[in-house]
Amino acid sequence: MSLTRHPPSFDIVRTSHVEFIVTDLERSREFYVGTLGFIETSSTKERIYLRGIEDRIHHSLILRKGNSPAVSHIAYRVREDRDLDLIAELFEKEVNIRVKRIEEGEDEEGLGRAIRVQDPCGFPVEFFKRARESEWLLQHFDRHRASRIMRIDHVNVLVPEVTPVSDWYTEKLGFLCSEYTETDEPNPKIWATWLRRKPTVHDIAIMTGVGPRLHHVGFSVAEKDNILDCADILAAKGYLENIERGPGRHGISNAFFLYLRDPDGHRIELYTGDYLSADPDLPPLKWKLDDPQRQTFWGAPAPERWFNEASTLLSVYDGNPVPTLKPQHDPRKKSTDAGFAH
Repeated sequence: MSLTRHPPSFDIVRTSHVEFIVTDLERSREFYVGTLGFIETSSTKERIYLRGIEDRIHHSLILRKGNSPAVSHIAYRVREDRDLDLIAELFEKEVNIRVKRIEEGEDEEGLGRAIRVQDPCGFPVEFFKRARESEWLLQHFDRHRASRIMRIDHVNVLVPEVTPVSDWYTEKLGFLCSEYTETDEPNPKIWATWLRRKPTVHDIAIMTGVGPRLHHVGFSVAEKDNILDCADILAAKGYLENIERGPGRHGISNAFFLYLRDPDGHRIELYTGDYLSADPDLPPLKWKLDDPQRQTFWGAPAPERWFNEASTLLSVYDGNPVPTLKPQHDPRKKSTDAGFAH
């Protein structure tokens, strides 16, 4: 597996937003806005556009009404408008993948022109540069509520084989590896990688599992107390079953975390306290799969469903669910690969 970047001619800045398909917009609004404290930028009959306190552009999470829970796209922001053309050329000429071009205002509110593709790994991804500016609420303390969501931090995905997916992101898209997990076999295999574009631990984590699927979206909060406050609020409002894992501290990334499931089963992580990764030549940190401090620094294991359950992806071309495959070999597996029972 390639652990170093091969800089492409374009520049992906960061993970920008995700669109969840949800079955009841009002129920989802109550969970995300009324309980977790997301900022509602705007809404229509079909969509709710959300952002965090630090977000300066239109949205970092979209909730779109649909018949079945799913993920319609994962979006990355690029540095220059010309980068969109260079990325389109990569997909069309190097890997022969059709690019869907979206003009400003054609589909998604708050963005300029964008491109969408089903990448070679099966993920519905969007790239864009221009976005509508939103009010920066960092010092509007009177509007900070509940868990005080600051901004989107990362996505975590499941794939049947990590190495080729990580190689695509590092060799073709210019991501850097911060940390990785390898198996404890005589010939170790890569079980997961944490890859970055912005100078933190990761923009995308890639784990072994039934996939391609989206495991979770991570949102940063300002401090640990925000996570504890959120757990109290969720419990007081009757969302006991929505608290899946934590609070705790990861070994990988060092971040303090809380994993939640929304009313449709989509998983989000509240996340704070990771470290700076600004230097481009930092060697990636290696973890062994059987290290009990890898997933939780205090040693507590994650529940089995945390590994097995994830959100279905949709095709950017026809909107149908993306087919999945099981890993040929996963030494961590202890139970079935059943998906979340939506």
